[in-house]
Amino acid sequence: MRKSVALRRRKIHILKTLANSKSVRKSSLISDYLANICKLKLKLEAIRREYSSLIAVKKRCLLLLKNMREPEVKVQKVGDKFELKVNCERREDGLVSILEALDEMGLDVLQARVSCDRVFSMEAFVVAQDQALEASDVAQAILRAMEKQVGEDLVT
Repeated sequence: MRKSVALRRRKIHILKTLANSKSVRKSSLISDYLANICKLKLKLEAIRREYSSLIAVKKRCLLLLKNMREPEVKVQKVGDKFELKVNCERREDGLVSILEALDEMGLDVLQARVSCDRVFSMEAFVVAQDQALEASDVAQAILRAMEKQVGEDLVT
């Protein structure tokens, strides 16, 4: 008889601990335990929803990265002018970023042809105020402007 009473008390103590309850009555302990289980189920469902949302975001990001092509930037010095050819994925403000970069370098656009249908394409002739400027410097500036734009696109 003592063993069964001790066993029952032990079970009630375990149930109290699991239910995080201070109740003494067995029926109250059981309802506290069931309420705790319901709360845990709700928390688990919220975690599952958040996990599904994060997986969807991850898939969208991976798809965007997969579909992005490396930008092609070719710059040739032709006399005192530079001939630019740029091809990349279409971006929201790609042309603006490139023109700002050219302006910061002191390059004036003489003639340009731009297409933004499925991809961004630009061919331009620019002249430098600083004649010591190299074609590689211009290409690097354009690439930096495009990388900056990609970073801003991923944030928004």
